[in-house]
Amino acid sequence: MNLDSVHNVYFIGIGGIGMSALARYFVANGKRVAGYDKTPTEITKTLEGLGVSVHFNDDIKQIDSAFLNPKTTLVVYTPAIPNSHSEFNYFKNNGFIVLKRSAVLGEITKQTTCLAVAGTHGKTTTTSILGHLLNVCNVPVTVFLGGISENYNSNLIINGTEVTVVEADEFDRSFLTLSPDLACITSMDADHLDIYGDASELAKTFKDFSECIKPNGKLFVRNGLSLDGITYGIEDDSDYSAQNIRIENGSYVFDMQTPDGIYKDFKFNLPGRHNLSNAIIALAMAVTYGCPNDQLAKGLASYKGVKRRFTYQIKTDEFVFIDDYAHHPEEINAVHQAVREMYPNKKVLAIFQPHLFTRTRDFVDGFAESLSKFDELLLLDIYPARELPIEGVTSNWLFSKIENPNKKLIEKSKIIGEIKNSDAQIVLTIGAGDIGEEVKHIKEAFNVAN
Repeated sequence: MNLDSVHNVYFIGIGGIGMSALARYFVANGKRVAGYDKTPTEITKTLEGLGVSVHFNDDIKQIDSAFLNPKTTLVVYTPAIPNSHSEFNYFKNNGFIVLKRSAVLGEITKQTTCLAVAGTHGKTTTTSILGHLLNVCNVPVTVFLGGISENYNSNLIINGTEVTVVEADEFDRSFLTLSPDLACITSMDADHLDIYGDASELAKTFKDFSECIKPNGKLFVRNGLSLDGITYGIEDDSDYSAQNIRIENGSYVFDMQTPDGIYKDFKFNLPGRHNLSNAIIALAMAVTYGCPNDQLAKGLASYKGVKRRFTYQIKTDEFVFIDDYAHHPEEINAVHQAVREMYPNKKVLAIFQPHLFTRTRDFVDGFAESLSKFDELLLLDIYPARELPIEGVTSNWLFSKIENPNKKLIEKSKIIGEIKNSDAQIVLTIGAGDIGEEVKHIKEAFNVAN
């Protein structure tokens, strides 16, 4: 595929976070872009503001005729689209180049110096830290994000095309289309077992990914993972590690041990040891790329985070409201660790929406254990996303396993009333489904302007 010969790019599932970053990239590169998605969202609204035509019915007749020429149009689709999708089948059966998002990303990055971030948790935050560091160091970089950066209010950062920073997504083995120069693996906890079957198959695929790195490339792995590479960690003997960690005014301050010596007094504003670990690997990759230490320190101190990753929505002395995308037991544990570290003596109410029937089924005991740690818990129905219900897999089943005396199973419409009835000083909304849509209503209910 020669991207130069492509004039039009049509996206099936354009509202997805990864798909929309690609759509923005093609708009920035002068291509004509359009697409379909199931429902209008803030993301589709933003794309329309950039001149992208988006429609919400699966209907070929709604597609501009300019996109119906197979010689000049590339069609990009998300694996979440069902095989019965009529637009998808039309393009597939009429001579169009029809590619998954991951294959297009692989093509874009092929001619660049590619830095890839893999792992079952921490990809988006690590990618956004790394992208921000390189951008602050004025590297000619394009960064594709799986979330909205607070620094740029976008899931795409463009400051040139020589270097790309991408999330290497293990879902559907997508990351095997990449061939990075530098890559890291943050974690290999069991996930996506609907795709992989078991944890050993997932681990094998991460090994396969490690072999996609270019011959003279480098692999960084979190200390303790069963892969060979340059190691990183926190307060340990890794090649790159955070040492002398303190909390000052709600921020981490630490020194970074490297193979070339110690870099002193980095400041990092995101709470949680998991985020500190993400910062270390981003710094390690940026140092290896060649960024100067003083610029990296400035970049890290100015990093604001990713929307829905431990995002403060309300922060007063009396009341704190945090929203987080966590949708796996280990991610919930990380949120719990962060909130207890920052607010050790305060009562915490967590509101959790499970994401996917398969994930709930596969990790029900882990979810029960992690959710039992909060002082109070409100549990919502499972958000199905791309899945059909599985008999017996319900929030009620998960609820029965949670050992928390202050737990309730509620509908979304009851969230605000339940928060008002609670005396918790810290409130968390957690989950990867549409619970994020409730954030603005909660803020309004507590008289805080959006």
